[in-house]
Amino acid sequence: MEHVTAFPLCWPEGWPRCKRPEYSRFQVTMGAARDGLMDEIRKLGGRQPVLSTDMPLRNDGLPYASRRPPDDQGVAVYFTYKKRQMVFACDQWRTIAENMRSIQKTIEALRGIERWGASDMMERAFTGFMALEDDSRKAWWSVLGVSPSSPAEDVKHAYQLAKSAAHPDKGGTAEQFQRVQDAWKEYQSQ
Repeated sequence: MEHVTAFPLCWPEGWPRCKRPEYSRFQVTMGAARDGLMDEIRKLGGRQPVLSTDMPLRNDGLPYASRRPPDDQGVAVYFTYKKRQMVFACDQWRTIAENMRSIQKTIEALRGIERWGASDMMERAFTGFMALEDDSRKAWWSVLGVSPSSPAEDVKHAYQLAKSAAHPDKGGTAEQFQRVQDAWKEYQSQ
């Protein structure tokens, strides 16, 4: 999965953001939400999950106790499903734990579709999710794998790494290299 980071939040390009998060009915701790989400991805058959939020996490995947919650409560989870890259994202609710639980419940419902004998509907739903992606329209910061508010030196470093990785002589393609160059030009023009 190109340019996906666990921290800071790597929101999927083209997914609209919620302007006013609401209170949910989910009563869930961060640990229970994380474990439940990872369990549903595993049951679905998803592999290599990356849980992306604006909350720095310890090595065990839980937040530091002394840190206050970030301003952005959005959650995006990326994983591989049947050799395809998938993403689910939610920022509808007021806490990261609630947004993780929402994604968990969504995946649980999709698994239900498969269990109830209509698995071709689930495949069509995933195909529809993938059709929403358009790499050619990714924002500069998404292509470079940084936050839009990253310091200039971090953006420049990310550009150098992305340019090197995308270069055709180093395993990339001309299209990937051009995307990185266009992202750099877009960043410089702002």
